Amino acid sequence: MTSSIGQHFIGGARRAAGSVVLHSVDATTGETLHRGYLEATEEEVNAAATAAMAAFPTYRALPVSLRAAFLDAIAAEVDALGDDFVATVCRETALPAGRIHGERARTSAQMRLFATVLRRGDFHGARIDLAQPQRAPLPRADIRQYRLGVGPVAVFGASNFPLAFSTAGGDTAAAFAAGCPVVFKAHPGHMMTAEAVAEAILRAAASTGMPAGVFNMLYGGTVGAWLVKHPAIQAVGFTGSLRGGRALCDLAATRPQPIPVFAEMSSINPVVLLPGALQARGVQVAQELAASVLLGAGQFCTNPGLVIGVRSAAFDSFVQHLCQAMGNAAPQTMLSAGGLTHYGQGLQAMLAHPGVSRLAGGEQVGPRARAQVFKADASLLLQGDALLQEEIFGPATVVVEMADRAELALALRALRGQLTATLIGEPDELAAAADLIAVLQDKVGRLLVNGYPTGVEVCDAMVHGGPYPATSDARATSVGTLAIDRFLRPVCFQNFPDELLPDALKNANPLGIERLVNGERTRAPVA
Repeated sequence: MTSSIGQHFIGGARRAAGSVVLHSVDATTGETLHRGYLEATEEEVNAAATAAMAAFPTYRALPVSLRAAFLDAIAAEVDALGDDFVATVCRETALPAGRIHGERARTSAQMRLFATVLRRGDFHGARIDLAQPQRAPLPRADIRQYRLGVGPVAVFGASNFPLAFSTAGGDTAAAFAAGCPVVFKAHPGHMMTAEAVAEAILRAAASTGMPAGVFNMLYGGTVGAWLVKHPAIQAVGFTGSLRGGRALCDLAATRPQPIPVFAEMSSINPVVLLPGALQARGVQVAQELAASVLLGAGQFCTNPGLVIGVRSAAFDSFVQHLCQAMGNAAPQTMLSAGGLTHYGQGLQAMLAHPGVSRLAGGEQVGPRARAQVFKADASLLLQGDALLQEEIFGPATVVVEMADRAELALALRALRGQLTATLIGEPDELAAAADLIAVLQDKVGRLLVNGYPTGVEVCDAMVHGGPYPATSDARATSVGTLAIDRFLRPVCFQNFPDELLPDALKNANPLGIERLVNGERTRAPVA
């Protein structure tokens, strides 16, 4: 087979000097695709990080209107990626074309949303405490604060969202909005997709006059450790496994200058079924929940991997219908052969665990994933059993039956940190669930009522994060406009002449943004 070799994106140019060739693979057939990519060398990682650092002062100092124009240009370039591009993504991931069209729209929408954040200016977090020279017993100086980008950001592409959590995904968009150049590590599962999107970003950078090095992309498996340890890198965005995220966190913590790693890692997203809901609409809940578990072959970080209910005839009926819906589901192709292998390993670990039995599904046969339903003894959940709280990345879920509501509350307290938790209930029992809500809001980043967690809206209020091990930092989100906070830091200016202040803090308020002045929010100039 004739192979063409793709090169890294470093400082606005293409280059590759390594000797190890990586190939993309057709996720459905296993066929090696013709496009190859050389594994990045340590010298190339250094060059990419250095290029990002060289671009940083210029890029951060640009008017926010120009950074916003850059994000809008990226969105337009992503929207313009055509049918050939969609076909490539489908081949590399086995995801259907409809899903890719939707994800492409989400990717460009994220860019435009962060452009809106820049234009409205609230990300500056501007605070002004005017001088009080007559204050007794001591006068107060003029003190002003705003936020600015931390520096170059390393971003790791996710396997399950080849567009929205990848090259031009949410982490990249938030970093660009914050004024931070990006060094992106392409995911090995969709390297051709990453190349096409990287080219789109560079076209946007060229058309809007961005500095060379604002975006860099590297291929390879050994890239991650070199990248995180490079002194130019000031923050990391990661979406992937608990093992991978924790390794990056440990690397970052042992640097001479430790840096934050914002890692999304592992979540089983419990669904709590209240008795009244199952009595009223148990069959419907079973069908809806099965659809959520099966969506995208279960390869969502918000996949409902744990279902908890209280012992009753209605719960028994629900489980029967859930198993029927899951058992009738056709096997699905996963993102990669490696993903299918990991799924099978997760199933075997569950089957070998005392106190766990399989209710629906069967042995994995062939190249596609079969849906599974397991049942676990309530004692495992109450004891905080580690395996029961490990994510199975695929179309599987675990059902646990609690003896009564009191035991249900105890089980929720035993949960580890999660991205989401869901309450399914009737209005009267939800109104009486304040104690359960109080427990769950300390466990998760997003709490749902009578809905399902697969499907994350990109908006101002969204939180896609949660306590460890869901993420490495429960104060952050990787979806929604609050994601920009991860790549900003506050700076205070004391007794500065007005002409030396950044525009966000000048008396005349030339940006016209809302600011906190002497404790009151206002857009008015400072007298």
